[in-house]
Amino acid sequence: MNITFRQLKLFLAVHDAGSVSAAAKLMHVTQPSASMQLKEIHHAVGLPLYEVISKKIYFTDAGKDLANTAREMLHAWTNFEQTIDAAKGLTRGKLKIAVVSTAKYFMPRLVGQFCKVHPDIEISLEILNRDGVLKRMRENLDDLYIMSQPPTDMSLQDDIFLLNPLVSISAAGHSLTKKKSLALHDLLDQRFILREKGSGTRMMADKYFKSQKFRPDVRMELGSNEAIKEAVAGGLGIGVISKHALHGQQKENGVTIIDVKGFPIISNWHIVHPVKKHLPPVALAFKNHLLSSMGKLKN
Repeated sequence: MNITFRQLKLFLAVHDAGSVSAAAKLMHVTQPSASMQLKEIHHAVGLPLYEVISKKIYFTDAGKDLANTAREMLHAWTNFEQTIDAAKGLTRGKLKIAVVSTAKYFMPRLVGQFCKVHPDIEISLEILNRDGVLKRMRENLDDLYIMSQPPTDMSLQDDIFLLNPLVSISAAGHSLTKKKSLALHDLLDQRFILREKGSGTRMMADKYFKSQKFRPDVRMELGSNEAIKEAVAGGLGIGVISKHALHGQQKENGVTIIDVKGFPIISNWHIVHPVKKHLPPVALAFKNHLLSSMGKLKN
């Protein structure tokens, strides 16, 4: 089978982008050229790799296997290139990170600090909800993953590098802001605005509420911290969010932390990757950068 590395990259781009035209743009080739190379790949394999139905590409089992094989081969080659660069004392390379949405409040700063030391590193930072990050992890699309609640059904290398305190917030003018040491059951008559089920924040909040035999009256489930802050500021209820979403402050944009016993709920930020994954030198350097940053950020 005679398939070039460039053709493998093109086929993988089609698989990931979902169209030949998008893949052609990513590979900086014309669409006719991309189509011709894809025909050569089909001919070399000798089996259908995908079919197009209503302008949408559906990959066959052989096509999915080829995409996975291409990803593994290209990842191994990238690791080799970075290893050689590191041996030469060079710092170039590409780093791919996927993080859950709440990490957007501190990860750009940490990435920026790393880039000051390694200015030639190319970094791809994907910010998604927890399900999106888990999907990328299962498909082995990135070097490192940052989340507060790693999955338990995968064999992972898991390192804690930062605290993730969850706080209870209310509208700035709410009567609860004037009270001290509220018991959780003092909030029985309050409506709650919580993150969507499946998010790390919601998982930790639900776990704590269950341990206290407390059932919050949930008015809304929202998919972002910004939406929760706006809803709480509008007087729609009490929220539970990461303190990082308040940029480490006690109050922000019409909301303030309320003093409730048991809060903040303490969780952690984790750097994870599959145990069997061989991290390239750039990813190892960034991981060490994160671990050395412990305590340098406000919790």
